[in-house]
Amino acid sequence: MTEVDDIPPDSGVPRILVDDILVNFRLPHSSVHGPAHWARVRLNGLLIARESGADLKVVELFAFLQDSQRFDDGADLEHGPRAAEYALSKHGVLFDLEPRQLRALVAACRGHTRERLSDSVTVQTCWDADRLDLFRVGIRPDRYYLGTPAARSSELMRAAIVRSSRSAVHAIAGDHDLGEHHDHRPTDDPDC
Repeated sequence: MTEVDDIPPDSGVPRILVDDILVNFRLPHSSVHGPAHWARVRLNGLLIARESGADLKVVELFAFLQDSQRFDDGADLEHGPRAAEYALSKHGVLFDLEPRQLRALVAACRGHTRERLSDSVTVQTCWDADRLDLFRVGIRPDRYYLGTPAARSSELMRAAIVRSSRSAVHAIAGDHDLGEHHDHRPTDDPDC
């Protein structure tokens, strides 16, 4: 399940949107919430979506948008709602979605740091994709906060932790030409 060879390196997210996000990103591109993180969230989301059946377009857009409106790498509790507002302002201008897709994207952005589970498989896939990248800040992903069976699998969790390591950051971001506050519980469980 964690084989990434058949996932295209190019994103379905319009380049004009990626460029706008990068130009307006307030933090250094090397930030733990920056482009390398977005690339890993995208990959995690696409891997989870293989099993969850989530809407791939929403998952990819979420990966690039969810942390794009951060003011800092700290708590910044309003970055999710700001990302949702940014998405709404760019919809119909830099990207297009059907109404149901836009509702899912907005819900995923708004709730990704404050809510634990969603009834929407697409929203949950987005949240799980982001939470699987917590090891980049030294936090082991916790199954309690993961809602899809795919994300809770030991194999995918281990692969996500490896991708989150500092040694992989530049390679992953480079593949996509992309120039702390999360729900978590500390755990000592070596299998998570």
